[in-house]
Amino acid sequence: MIAPMMKYDFVLFAAQSEDFINRLRELGLVEITTTGWEPSEAERQLMLDIEGHAKAIDFIREYRKDEAHADLKAEPFATPAEAYEHYLAAQQQAAALRTEIGRLEKSADELRPWGGFDVRRASALAERGIVLHYFSAQVGTYDKAIAEWSAQYTVSEVARTETMAYFVVVAAPGEEVALDAQEMKTPTMDIREAERLIAENEQRLAALDAEFARVAASEKLLLAGAAALKEQLQGARVKATARKAADDTLLVMEGWAEKETSDKVDALLEEYPNVVYLKQAPTPEDETPVKLKNGRFARMFELVGDMYARPKYGTLDLTPFFAPFYMLFFGICLNDAGYGAILLLAGLFMLWKYRTPGMMRRAAWFATLCAVSTVVFGLLCGSVFGVNLKEYFPSVPFIDFQKQFFTLSLVIGIVQILFGMALNLWTKIRLFGLPNSLGALGWFIILLSCCLAMGLPMAGAAIPGFTSGSVAFYVALGIGGALLLLLNNPRRNPLVNIGAGLWELYNNLTGLLSDVLSYIRLFAIGLSGGVLALVFNTLADGFVPEGANFVVRLLIMIPILLIGHGINLFMSTISSFVHPMRLTFVEFFKNAGFEMAPRAFDPIRKMDAGD
Repeated sequence: MIAPMMKYDFVLFAAQSEDFINRLRELGLVEITTTGWEPSEAERQLMLDIEGHAKAIDFIREYRKDEAHADLKAEPFATPAEAYEHYLAAQQQAAALRTEIGRLEKSADELRPWGGFDVRRASALAERGIVLHYFSAQVGTYDKAIAEWSAQYTVSEVARTETMAYFVVVAAPGEEVALDAQEMKTPTMDIREAERLIAENEQRLAALDAEFARVAASEKLLLAGAAALKEQLQGARVKATARKAADDTLLVMEGWAEKETSDKVDALLEEYPNVVYLKQAPTPEDETPVKLKNGRFARMFELVGDMYARPKYGTLDLTPFFAPFYMLFFGICLNDAGYGAILLLAGLFMLWKYRTPGMMRRAAWFATLCAVSTVVFGLLCGSVFGVNLKEYFPSVPFIDFQKQFFTLSLVIGIVQILFGMALNLWTKIRLFGLPNSLGALGWFIILLSCCLAMGLPMAGAAIPGFTSGSVAFYVALGIGGALLLLLNNPRRNPLVNIGAGLWELYNNLTGLLSDVLSYIRLFAIGLSGGVLALVFNTLADGFVPEGANFVVRLLIMIPILLIGHGINLFMSTISSFVHPMRLTFVEFFKNAGFEMAPRAFDPIRKMDAGD
C-alpha cells in the first residue's frame, strides 16, 4: 500500500535555515521538495568529492583483499580531509609510476636484443662520422639478403631469436641506408639502464604501500567524511531550491512527511522559534512523493516494481497483486526442479550471509521465493535437470508442458489481464465515482461474460444457464454494450458517446489480442530451457563409448553436464527474471491503469557510513 502523506509549507528567516535543516535532518522524517535544482560550481565539486570518497572506500576494500596488505599496521590520519588528500596524492603518484614502469618495460623489450652497451661511446662514434643504424628482420629474410647487404654496407649481427634477427649497419653521416628490414630507433639507453630504472620505480611504488596502509587505517574517517559531504550537499540543495521572499530575508520551503509520523514533525515545529508552517493533505495536483508500506511477502517484490517506477500517490500500489503472478511466471519459465533447487541453495546462502535488513536481504528472499516456485512447478511437470520423471513414475499425472502449456499460458494471461482490469475499475470508481467509470465497467462485463460463457466450456467446465447461447449471456453483453457505447461519459452527447465507444472498443480488442498473445513467451521460454537441458543430457550420453564402465561414463559425462547445464541455468535464469518483468510492466500495469509517481519519498536525515 501507499503510505498516507501530509504536505507542509515552511516560512522561516534565511539566517536560521542552516540550523532548521539540521534539526529536520536529526528528526529524519521530512522530505523537502527540491524540484528544478541546478547545481552550482561549488555543488558540482561537492558531488565530485563524494564520488572520490566512494572510490577511496572501494579502493581500501580491494586493497585489503590482497593477502600482502592484510597484516599491514599503520596509524590513521587525524581528519577525514587529511586522509582523503593523502589518498589522492598517493593515487596520483602510483598512477604516474605505473605509467612510467609500463613505458620502461616497453623500452626494455625493444632494448633487450641489443644487450648491454655504452650509449656514450655510440654518441662519440657519431661525432667522429661513424653512424650506427639499428635494424630488425625476419630470420629467413635476413639469411637470404645478408650477402647482398654486406656487399653494400658494413653489417654486424647483434642478436638472433627463433624468428627475428637484430643487426646494425655502419654508415657515414647523411648516408641513406635502404634495406628490406625494419629500422629501429637509436637507443638512448641500454637494457641495464632500463632495468635499473624499472627497479627504482617499482621500489618507489612499493614504498607507497605505507601511505596506502595509513589510508586503509583511516576507512572510518573517510566514511564519516563522505557522510558529512552528502549532508552538506543535501543542505545546499534544499537552500538552493527554497523560494526567497521579503528581500531575501525569508525562505519558503515545501515539505512532506508520513501522516502517521506527522505528529512528531508538528512537535518539532511548535518548539522551533520563528517558523510558520501550514499543514494539509495532498491534492491531486501536488507532486506527492511516495513511500510503500507492504507486508513481508509483497515487500520482497518492491525491488521489481522499483525497476519501473513507484505508483502515483492516490492510486493503487500493485506490488501485492503482481507478486504472486511474478513468482508463478518465474517458475513456469525456468520449469525445472533441479535448477530450482540450485537457486534455492543460493537464496538460502544469501539469507545466511545477509542477516541484517536491507536491499540484499530482500534480494535474498526474492531469489528464495522464486526458487521455491521453480521447484514446485518443475515437480508438477516432472522435470529435473532435463530428465523426464514420467519415464520413471508413469502412474503420476505430471503436466505435459509441451502439449498442454501453450493453451494454459494464454489462460493465465487472460486471468491476469482481467484481474488487472478489475483493479483498474475499482480504482476508477474509488477516485472518480461510479458514473464516470461506466464505460470501463461495460468493457469489463463484456470480457468477463465472454470468458465465462465461451472459455469455461473449452476447459471442460461451464456455469449452468450461462453459456454462449443462453439468454443470460446476451443480457450481460447487452448491459456491457450499453454502458460502453452509451454511458462512457454521462455528460457527453449520446451520439458522441457511441462514436467514442466504438473507437474505444476497436482499440481495446486489438490491444487485448496482442496482450494475450504476449503470454505465449511463458510457454516458449519454458520449452526452450527444457529442450536445451535435454540436448545436453543427450550430448553427454552420446560421447560415452559403447561398453564403457560406470567410472568412465562419469568421467566423460560429468564435465559436459556441468558446463552444459551451467550455461543453460545461467541463460534460463536471466530469461525467467526478465520476461515475467516485461509481462508485469507492459501487460499487467497497462490493464491495471498504473500511473507512475514523480519521485519516491526520501527524507533528509543524518547520513551514516552505509549511505
